[in-house]
Amino acid sequence: MKNRAIRNIAILGSIAIAGIISVQIYWISQALNLNQKQFQEDVFISLKRVAERISEYNKMDFPVANPVKQISSDYYIVNIREAIDANILELYLRNEFGKMNIQTDYEYAIYDCSSEKMVYGAYVSFQKNKSKISVGDLPKYDEFIYYFGVNFPKQTSYLMAGNKLWVFFSCLLLLTVLFFVYALNIILRQKRLSELQKDFINNMTHEFKTPISTILIASDALLEDEQIKKEKNLSNYSQIIKEQNERLNRQVEKVLQVAEIERGNIELKKEKISLHECIKSIVNSVDLKLKKRGGSVKTNLIATDDVIDCDKLHLTNILYNIIDNSLKYTSAKPKIFIETSEMERFLYLKVSDNGIGIAQKHILEVKKKFYRVPTGRIHNVKGFGLGLYYVNQVCKAHHWQWSIKSETGEGTSILFEIKR
Repeated sequence: MKNRAIRNIAILGSIAIAGIISVQIYWISQALNLNQKQFQEDVFISLKRVAERISEYNKMDFPVANPVKQISSDYYIVNIREAIDANILELYLRNEFGKMNIQTDYEYAIYDCSSEKMVYGAYVSFQKNKSKISVGDLPKYDEFIYYFGVNFPKQTSYLMAGNKLWVFFSCLLLLTVLFFVYALNIILRQKRLSELQKDFINNMTHEFKTPISTILIASDALLEDEQIKKEKNLSNYSQIIKEQNERLNRQVEKVLQVAEIERGNIELKKEKISLHECIKSIVNSVDLKLKKRGGSVKTNLIATDDVIDCDKLHLTNILYNIIDNSLKYTSAKPKIFIETSEMERFLYLKVSDNGIGIAQKHILEVKKKFYRVPTGRIHNVKGFGLGLYYVNQVCKAHHWQWSIKSETGEGTSILFEIKR
């Protein structure tokens, strides 16, 4: 993944999360405000009813229109024009709060005119496991003579408990944010490891080029030496050295080509070439190798206009890769068939073989880097799993379509659709 893509993911993800958090905070605050207003209204109604019932109990008129005054967010003062019985007050508070379904802890105190102090009444708890609670003095209110005060010390937690769904979504959002941060950290770490791996492979393969070239020169010198030619075993060993060195060189070149493609440095040097001439050249170069295996390559080049605009080097490489796979994955005598055809603006190139084939479940996977199809009893197949991946990348660069048709034991056919 490129730096720009990772940066875009981080920016867009951060914006999205910031937006979600902002909306979440807004709706939570709105919900809390709404619950708080509803709670305050319920408290006002309940305390007013308490004041009315106390007046009825004392057989006194109650001309005060608004006896309840809110001193703070959780403290209320109720104006009564006469003395208050603490036992009667607690009974009425319990009843009226119960009617309004107010189930949070509260404490109350009654103002004593003689001492000019708030006489603490009681702390009423709704907790199942009640514990001894230490409370402070409730403040006085100088404007009234006979009054009592009610305080709700756990009002905030009570209101929050009424928003469990919002709390749940907030926790879910927090987990989402943590997951995003974790995932982004993993992506960045994997990218660093990937870049380190690519740099190592590139340096390693470039370092291989010098000894490979030296071995090639030495093997050619051995093969041309008259004394070596006289010794059949030495000549065979020298030929093996050269063949294996060439094979190693091809693998190194393939790794370098794939590395260039992954870095986005693939530069297509397009030119008008004859596809048929390119195929014939490749057939001539692999014919000797096929004959050694007792195989053959046949062609049926019937396209009338075979001129295409492409990079000749990459086209040659992908054809060599396909033919090389046909040789490696054929247990019998390899037979390769190459044909061309045309239809409207498209030129079709098809390469078929009689190899061991590819199971349907592996066809999509073989285009991936480093993927190699299990070969069963054939254990002499070597490679990195880069051949068809390279073919796929080159086709993408040229905007060609290609497909694989194969069945186990029935050989493989690869079809290229080239737009002219």
